[in-house]
Amino acid sequence: MNRTTLAIVSFFAGVLLLPLVVYLYLAFGRPPVATADAPLPMEAEIVQIPLEARIHREMPSNSPPPASDENLNAGAGIYEDKCEVCHGTQDQPSAIGKTIFPRAPQLWVKQISGAVGVSDDPVGVTYWKVSNGIRLSGMPAFGKALTEKQMWQVSLLLSMADKPLPAEASKIVGR
Repeated sequence: MNRTTLAIVSFFAGVLLLPLVVYLYLAFGRPPVATADAPLPMEAEIVQIPLEARIHREMPSNSPPPASDENLNAGAGIYEDKCEVCHGTQDQPSAIGKTIFPRAPQLWVKQISGAVGVSDDPVGVTYWKVSNGIRLSGMPAFGKALTEKQMWQVSLLLSMADKPLPAEASKIVGR
């Protein structure tokens, strides 16, 4: 067999063997699928790059409702009903949020960056995440469960997690 033929045979063997090896890896339950498993190498980067690109392409540029006491209090009620179980309050971090993969961010706790929760994100980013959810993260899409106004209200509330809130909202989120 000459070198060219050997190279062609090797190429096709590789093309056929690679999918077989991947299939066997998956079929024998080797990938990390339990929430307690360590992530795959570069898993966060592989997921984060397209997520951020899509959010920045589709997010609304501004918030229709104002950050009034009425809207912030309503947002706190929505947060308590829909979000608190995974994202916790300032007084009580979520026990459930620590058990999902990736872990649900605690939205009333100061992060390593110095921001409280997602208060350093544009409100449109938070709105997009509330509306669309995040695949394979446990974050559901509320686009059909909440009205547009309700999604803005909770997004506004979270954007102000590092600022003083109305008394009613502060009481609900444990501040």
